[in-house]
This record gives sequence, C-alpha cells and structure tokens, in this order.
Amino acid sequence: MSHITHDPAYNTVDRDDFMSMIEVDRYADRADAFDEIISATRDHFWDPNDPKYIDFDAEPFDVETQLIMPKEFTVELNCAVAEKLDEGQQIKLANQSTRFIVSSLLHGEQGAFSLSASLCHIMRDPGAQEYASNQAREEARHVNGFSQYVSKRFGTALGCGPTLASLLDEVVMAPEVYKKLVGMQMLIEGLAMGAFATLQARTFDPTLKRLIQLVMSDEAFHHRFGKIWADKTVPDLTPEQHEVVEDWAAHCFQVLLFNLVNAEQKQEIYPEFGLDWEWVRGAVLEAFGEEDRRKTMTENTNIFRVLIKTLLKAGIITERTKHVYGNWVDMAELHAEDDEVAGADVAEAALIELAEINSHRRVMSKALR
Repeated sequence: MSHITHDPAYNTVDRDDFMSMIEVDRYADRADAFDEIISATRDHFWDPNDPKYIDFDAEPFDVETQLIMPKEFTVELNCAVAEKLDEGQQIKLANQSTRFIVSSLLHGEQGAFSLSASLCHIMRDPGAQEYASNQAREEARHVNGFSQYVSKRFGTALGCGPTLASLLDEVVMAPEVYKKLVGMQMLIEGLAMGAFATLQARTFDPTLKRLIQLVMSDEAFHHRFGKIWADKTVPDLTPEQHEVVEDWAAHCFQVLLFNLVNAEQKQEIYPEFGLDWEWVRGAVLEAFGEEDRRKTMTENTNIFRVLIKTLLKAGIITERTKHVYGNWVDMAELHAEDDEVAGADVAEAALIELAEINSHRRVMSKALR
C-alpha cells in the first residue's frame, strides 16, 4: 500500500536491501517500458563544459544595466514597490528576482539528481534502474550548467526558499515510490517545464536561452518517465490508493501555488533595496488579486497550468479534487487539449540539433581509435 506500484516495472526493494539486487533471476527480469528513452540518451547528450554545446563566455551581459527578463515578469515592479526604486534599482531588483528563480531551478535540479540516484537503490527492474541512472547523469549536468550560469551572472546562488526546500526534502527522502514519482517526475518536473518554457521564450540573455533549451531536451524524457508510471499504475489503483495519490498531489499543488514565489520566499533579495519583505508582500497582494492570478493561468506556459494539465492527463484528478484546480483554470479546456507538454517544440528543436552535433562527435571518436 505504501509504495502503490502495480506494474512489475516499478517493483522495488528496501533501499538497504542490496542482496536483492544480486539475485540471479533479477537480471533477466527486465521490462521493456523504458528501452526507447534509454536508447535516446546518447542522441540528446550535451556537455556544459564543451563550448560546442554552450559557451558561457560567448555572450557578454551586464546585469547592472541589462534586464535578463522583461520588467513585467517581475511582479514587484508592477505595483507600489516600483515607486520606491530608481531605474537602476529596478533593473537590479528584476535581475535579483531572476536570480532567485534560476537559483530555485538549480536547487530543483539538485533535488532531481538526488532523487534519481535514490531510485537506483530501490528499483528492482534492471530497465527502470538503468533509466534512473541515466536521469541522474543528466540531472548532474543540469546542476553543472545552472551552477556555471549563476557563477557568470551573479557569483553565487540564493538560498532555496523554505517551501521548495521542504517539498524537495519530502520527495527525495520519502520511502514511498509514488511520492517520489508523482512528486518529482510529474509535479516538480511539470512545474519546471512550464518555467523553462516561459524563461526560454522571454529572456533577453542568449546564454540563458541556450541553457534552458538544452535542459528542456532532457526534461522532456524525464517527464515521460512519470507519465509511463501513471499509464501503467493509475488505471489499476484501488479507490483507497487513488485517494491517497490524489489527495497528496492536491496538497502539494496548493502549497506550491500559494507559497512558491511569494515575497516571504524571496525575502533574501529585498534588504539591499531598503525594502521590508512583509511590506512588499502587502503591496503585491494589493495590486494582484486572485482574478489576476487566474488570468495568468490562461497562458499555455504558466507553470501551474502546466502542472494541473500533467496531473489531469495522468488521471490523478477526479471529481473529488477537481474543485481545487477548477478555481484557477478551465478544466474542460485542459481536458480537450492534447498531451503535449509545454515547451515540447523547443525540446524537439534541441534534439534535432544535438543529434547532428553528436553524430559528428561519434565520427571523430572513431577516427581517433
């Protein structure tokens, strides 16, 4: 009951039970559910340390005078907060807000790395275990890539907001497999794909645009791993099990919706501007109410709209909890849409480019033998 897995591909052992991993029969007991995404790994390989893929020094960018994201992307600059700041301070606050977002993505990638590594210790199926190890490798390069970007633009990352830190800790350390897979592969990965799609489409920084594009080429596959779990598991859940998964997903959604990027989470950035975070929170709430939030959720790349769509298409949302999400989006509209995740076109373009780069790389490698 605690793990909530029905398909053998997701069978698990205790994380301290290594002896189960060397049982002779286990090696041949391999599902083929993940073979396609495992085989595609080499085609979307990229290296943050290789300028053929991304050159962090190629595009000069002055964060003191240039906006990384448009001003309207920074909620504080669309309310009374802006009146307290001159033009230079507004640019700096906007870029500090972006720094918070990119830092959050970095922390999220570290969480995904740690979670993927933890799956390697508990997945009994060799195919699932191999996929998890591949994802761990890819998440590690995301940590490297975002670390290099943060270093070039800001010097250091900002601390992880308490809400995200708490959720990451819960899903990484959870012994229940469903919490790991729904929490990371669907909730957090779905949230990230929405954030990536928005950042990639609107940033003024070519280096960030390129980094996000490369990361999305991997994340599209990670998101698919969660979808495979849902396809193979959700239809066979007992009513009691479905309620457990559904209620936990709804709880996580509400925690993220109301706390992920509010002023309390971002309070580290305000003191240098002489701003009190509680006053900032009040100014933002006065200018933007629930109706404004609903309006932003009509955008296809809105992070919470993407998250809701992910859960809906996975069959996790039913009439029991539909009201939790229906307060913010048109559920019938989402249901009528196809399964394509936000940013899929960006990821696909990157996959085509990476396949070309990597084909030359393999040819050169053979020539050196």
